[in-house]
Amino acid sequence: MTSSKNFSVTIRVWRQAGPAEPGKMVSYKVASVSPDMSFLEMLDILNDDLIRKGGAPIAFESDCREGICGCCGLVVNGDVHGPDEHSTVCQLHMRRFRDGDVITVEPWRVKSFPVLKDLVVDRSALDRIMAAGGFVSVNTGAAPDANAIPVEKARAEEAMDAAACIGCGACVASCPNGAAMLFTGAKISQLALLPQGGPERADRALNMVAAMDKAGFGNCTNEYECEAVCPKEVKVSNIARMNREFLLANLFSKK
Repeated sequence: MTSSKNFSVTIRVWRQAGPAEPGKMVSYKVASVSPDMSFLEMLDILNDDLIRKGGAPIAFESDCREGICGCCGLVVNGDVHGPDEHSTVCQLHMRRFRDGDVITVEPWRVKSFPVLKDLVVDRSALDRIMAAGGFVSVNTGAAPDANAIPVEKARAEEAMDAAACIGCGACVASCPNGAAMLFTGAKISQLALLPQGGPERADRALNMVAAMDKAGFGNCTNEYECEAVCPKEVKVSNIARMNREFLLANLFSKK
């Protein structure tokens, strides 16, 4: 860890002008880095310096900067979302580094997440999985009473744990097979565990798994890397549930 004084680091960052353009690593020195800065604030300072010098800023994603949205996904020194466990890049602070450190920053390296520019990747494949079945049928009108549909506390908590997935794609980026099974399993689980998800239960499993396969994601081989890097600590037990839901849906499918 560094001291409370400002320091300097060298950033080796992936630069790529567009999806069809070749990319390369480019090094930049960032001076007067405060240990209290977040990693993204450090990138903001670097971009301000690049713009002042007439250069192109580094493209990267961010939104909430509170560890909620997950769109700040990067690979920092080979670690998905950086060296801190179960966190996002916006929660990473520069106190994790020392004066003179060389920090390598790359985008997700996944075939299903093509690079759009610099550190920005196209994660719309996850949206297509959700669109394939991540919904429930409900009657329109006034909101039902809170206790109209009884749900066991343990099942409700399990569903909420699955629903905590923020769809950042870290599970995919960390998996040696580029699998999206933790994401898909969490989205299937959060609805399969609740009675409201019953009407589309079988179709949901079939359609979401089909969309996952169509997007070109790999298969799970129980590496557990996905669970290790998940910012919301979603468990691989959701993958097992997804497999059960898929097998039962195939068994009883009328298609």
